Amino acid sequence: MKEILVQSDEEQTRVALMDEGRLAEIYIERSLHQRLVGNIYLGRVENVLPGMQAAFVNIGLEKNAFLYVGDAVPPRAVSEDGEPQPDEISLSIQNVLKEGQEILVQIIKEPVGNKGARITTNITLPGRYLVLMPTVDYVGVSRRIEMESERERLKSLAADLKPKGMGLIVRTVSENLQAGDMEQDVQGLINLWKKIQSKALNHGAPAIIHKDLELVQRIVRDMFTEDVGKMVVNSRFVYEKLLEAVDFLAPGFKQRIYLDERPGLFADYPIEQEIQRALKKKVWLKSGGYLVIDQTEALTVIDINTGKYVGSTNLENTVLDTNLEAAVEIARQLRLRNIGGIIIIDFIDMISSDHQAQVLAVLENECKKDKTKTNILGLTQLGLVEMTRKKVRQGLESVMTRSCIYCEGAGRVLSEETIGLKAKEEILKTAERTLAPGLLLEAHPLVAAQLIGSGGHILEEMERRTGKQILVRGTDSLHIEEYRLQILESQVEIESATSPLEVGQVLELFVEEPHSVYPHSGIARVNGFVVNVEGGGAYLGQSVMAEIIKIQRTSAKARLV
Repeated sequence: MKEILVQSDEEQTRVALMDEGRLAEIYIERSLHQRLVGNIYLGRVENVLPGMQAAFVNIGLEKNAFLYVGDAVPPRAVSEDGEPQPDEISLSIQNVLKEGQEILVQIIKEPVGNKGARITTNITLPGRYLVLMPTVDYVGVSRRIEMESERERLKSLAADLKPKGMGLIVRTVSENLQAGDMEQDVQGLINLWKKIQSKALNHGAPAIIHKDLELVQRIVRDMFTEDVGKMVVNSRFVYEKLLEAVDFLAPGFKQRIYLDERPGLFADYPIEQEIQRALKKKVWLKSGGYLVIDQTEALTVIDINTGKYVGSTNLENTVLDTNLEAAVEIARQLRLRNIGGIIIIDFIDMISSDHQAQVLAVLENECKKDKTKTNILGLTQLGLVEMTRKKVRQGLESVMTRSCIYCEGAGRVLSEETIGLKAKEEILKTAERTLAPGLLLEAHPLVAAQLIGSGGHILEEMERRTGKQILVRGTDSLHIEEYRLQILESQVEIESATSPLEVGQVLELFVEEPHSVYPHSGIARVNGFVVNVEGGGAYLGQSVMAEIIKIQRTSAKARLV
């Protein structure tokens, strides 16, 4: 049985769909980033681009929305679940739209990054049981209703209720529904469409004409189905709104809504841990295998590895078991992360065609639980599984994270060796251009250690080449790719910047490695400054308390206390 948990705070509302105790889907709506998909606008065509067969439309958002020619005309056909099918007749965008023209459009994809929202003129208005399509004359039934006799019954009911010249799609929740409930839903949607048309006539573009329901109301409309045992909410205000929505949309479900005003509603469930897990590239499987999920803007690649799992019988069964477990987890991660677009899955190579069929069958079966449209295309000649998942709203990664300000989304930074060599080159160049007696370089401790070298030999070599005193100071607050070079104009400045330590100072040191000459001693570092800890060789990888007894130019000596 499923549960829906609603945790509403001042800054955000989060809705978690739990399936058998595990997080299956998470929805996050923040006050500063309201959902736009489903909203209807009166827009003005700004640019018509024949080369792209598209237009940019001003709907009042920061970036103009993108309207493809296929979304600018009523489709000739619609699939069973309401997806417009491509028109066989080639249309030119210049024959459909003109600059300055005002058109009624609906957002079908959120703006992402530098891209504006994607819009359509083919409006859809979802109700509890039906979806009204004012621009399409068609009747369809959700593909998730599989029994043919029930499909025919529902299609016949919808055909009788369908407004002239409009279309209806029967939603999954309508299974076994009677005509009276459907009729009430249709009438409500027709009234809504009339209000939208009237409002559009009385406004100038750009203007928002209709906003889709708020998150908690959409949850009632779209997710509160027979297989949901209860919905728990932590806010009395949201609880009252939910009861109002249920009264209108699903009166029979009112007794399943519970109020729990504890501040940490999610704390009783493994929700926060699952969210953090869904933000990582590597996902461990229970068997010891793991997935690696790499996302780009349009393509996601998923790699499967056996990891720590060694199996119990033979290699083929080990591979099959890992791939079967991975198939289940992949379908779940796609829902949880809300990954859309093209998805390539690199399962571990399977020789047996029966094993391949088993894995594909499990993946297809698990994807049926996903209300977002997915399409599995099968195995390629390279043994990769190709599939697509409809991209509608922003993925979890886009909502909760941003590109690293240091690596700018590359996921990697320059190594300490690379930065050390770059800094050394700058030291040598600067030394040639100044008559000052010394230089001070501040860098991340790892980079500082590279510049000093084992026993200070790199630093001594630089001093020999330049004829100057060169001081290197490690600073934890600096990013690994950042360093600062300062010219020291006098001997007084050099002496004041010589060492970060003082004789007699007692501090905690982490012993990183044994001394290269005296194995009983260990090497620690303080901001990149080498400290030889007498007797520290026995404490490798541990922290010890030590007293500084001697300070030299590139290192210090300490004894255990």
